Amino acid sequence: MRAEQNERLTRVGPGTPAGELLRRYWQPAALVAEFDPALDPRTAGRPVKALRMFGLDLVLFRDASGHWGLLDRDCPHRGADLAFGRHEGDGLRCPFHGWKFSVSGACLETPAEPQASRLCDGIRQRSYPVREQAGVLFAWLGPEALEPPPLPALDCFAAPPTHSFAFKGLWQANWLQAFEVGIDPAHTSFLHRYLQDESLDTVGSNAAGRQFRSASAGEVSGERWPMTRIMREFHRPDILVEPRAYGMQITTLRAMSAQHTHVRVTQSIFPATFVIPLSETLTITQMHVPVDDERTYWYSFFTSYGAPLDHEAMRAQRLRFISPPDYVPKAGRHNGWGFDPAEQASRTYLGMGEEDINVHDQWAVESGGAIRDRTREHLGTSDRAIIAYRRALDQAIAQVSAGGVAPGIAQSEVAALRRGPDTVDGIAPAEGWEAWWPAQVRARRDRAPWAAAGPSPADLPTVNPLSADPATADASAADPLARAPVAGRAH
Repeated sequence: MRAEQNERLTRVGPGTPAGELLRRYWQPAALVAEFDPALDPRTAGRPVKALRMFGLDLVLFRDASGHWGLLDRDCPHRGADLAFGRHEGDGLRCPFHGWKFSVSGACLETPAEPQASRLCDGIRQRSYPVREQAGVLFAWLGPEALEPPPLPALDCFAAPPTHSFAFKGLWQANWLQAFEVGIDPAHTSFLHRYLQDESLDTVGSNAAGRQFRSASAGEVSGERWPMTRIMREFHRPDILVEPRAYGMQITTLRAMSAQHTHVRVTQSIFPATFVIPLSETLTITQMHVPVDDERTYWYSFFTSYGAPLDHEAMRAQRLRFISPPDYVPKAGRHNGWGFDPAEQASRTYLGMGEEDINVHDQWAVESGGAIRDRTREHLGTSDRAIIAYRRALDQAIAQVSAGGVAPGIAQSEVAALRRGPDTVDGIAPAEGWEAWWPAQVRARRDRAPWAAAGPSPADLPTVNPLSADPATADASAADPLARAPVAGRAH
């Protein structure tokens, strides 16, 4: 990749091409739990939080009527920081000269002005639409002249609170490298490799690493196989990337024998969301939000198609590794991400812990630098999903820069298209896996207490507004954005 391409795809501040594109999509701004006084006593009586998104300084607050407001942080009078404002029920008042603003950005008072002054009538602070969904507050930072699309019709938003849980964490790196780790099908065989498997009878654990280790991928001749064994023993996957209206469907095949194939179907929702299976009844929908060019928050939505989730247990397990109020991981560059050479030699491929696989991804994201120098990369066929995504991102940036409409779920008709998208992770017949996995999805939905069966994945549209001509190309080409395929297999 050329240096100027890397700059165009990664920089997100005001006026940047990628930043202007990403602002056309709903973005997570905060967990609702961040305003729970039981979790953060500072919010008791003052539900106000300073935020930074896309290089913008913002203030998020809730008024006495329960309405949320997201405003630019610099007071339009003389630029003081509204995150230190007085919370007064109907609005937020700047302590500098008393100017007061509602959640909509309307100026309510300018008390130092003469009694007959109409100055306040002509003042409005820039405000941004906010929606509360699935335990998260979403913001839309697009141009004021545009109407925001609806939130996309995803399962993580349709699930009732009993079957959904949201959490987040901060990574010290650019948003693009954070997202690219998640859509990479090959890395799980190495980065998350455990040198021994754990009993499949382990129960009662929602810790990410433990759940990954003890989850079953299916049966072969009556023997249940853990996912860790599949990933370890079959590490040369066959990758199929298929366009969808919302982004890409990624199918990863690991041939086990003449009779059995491991099938893993994941989804990439443009611009920066992926959906993956965590177990036979649990999925993760993870969204990546730039704080600025060099920091990113990930937001994970855990969706259960089986039993209700224990929110307190899941939160407590994750707080062992990530510290509020800013949700900064305890591991990082400062302590070598917890690297233990003895563990690397005997227990895990990476050597950075067995219970929290988030730190594995964190290392992969952060260790290459805040903004990775992609001019030094050498991509292979196992990077097919990365190449296809970068091409789609480059095309979408060009489309919006030319005055066009942002693609995918920024369009109302695509956002409302369906629930899902569906995932699967299991052992299938080598012949007929194409029919096997939609049947697994339907069965999971039929068993779920809340998820009515939707259309078969095979019936969904494959039109991809992100792609141009899906011509085949060499995945290791020097300029992958110019020549990458949108769909095809990697062997």
